[in-house]
Amino acid sequence: MNIIDTPIKDLLIFEPDVFADDRGWFMESFNQNQFEQALQERDLPCPIFVQDNHSLSHKGVIRGLHYQISPHEQGKLVRVVQGSVWDVAVDIRPDSPTFGQWYGVELSATNLRQFWIPAGFAHGFIAMENNTQFLYKTTDFYSTECERSLLWNDPELAISWPISSDMVVNQTIKDAQAPNFAHFKTYII
Repeated sequence: MNIIDTPIKDLLIFEPDVFADDRGWFMESFNQNQFEQALQERDLPCPIFVQDNHSLSHKGVIRGLHYQISPHEQGKLVRVVQGSVWDVAVDIRPDSPTFGQWYGVELSATNLRQFWIPAGFAHGFIAMENNTQFLYKTTDFYSTECERSLLWNDPELAISWPISSDMVVNQTIKDAQAPNFAHFKTYII
């Protein structure tokens, strides 16, 4: 397994070892020992995963930027098993030197990468293909009361989304009407 450090501390990309032959291929999609070792080598806490989620999105669908607050903050280990996404994590840890910065990575059924997003980050993605299936493990259970969002296209965050004319955004407070980063900073700091 190849582990890629990103410019934002604590965000990691995992590239699995894939064993291919004329029958197809095999890989370990998750190995607790390897995951823990990668985090321990970087002096990062090792979480326990408690829930798996699976979504299907059509091309152009944007989901996010979502996060949960205490006492149900969530870390996420995300991957794509069909199609592809542009996946983004925004550092919302007030004491972090990268507070307000984002990092994006393509995840696809072809590259088989996984993205570790610990608690303290808002997360979102745009589906780049129809019938994109997105899987993720979480370190805490979903909590409606603790769920929060940031505006996915906030100019202050300036996320470089690969935007197309066929974008679809949930028009509720969860996505299209989510608070901007300036508002977030007024109640978090």
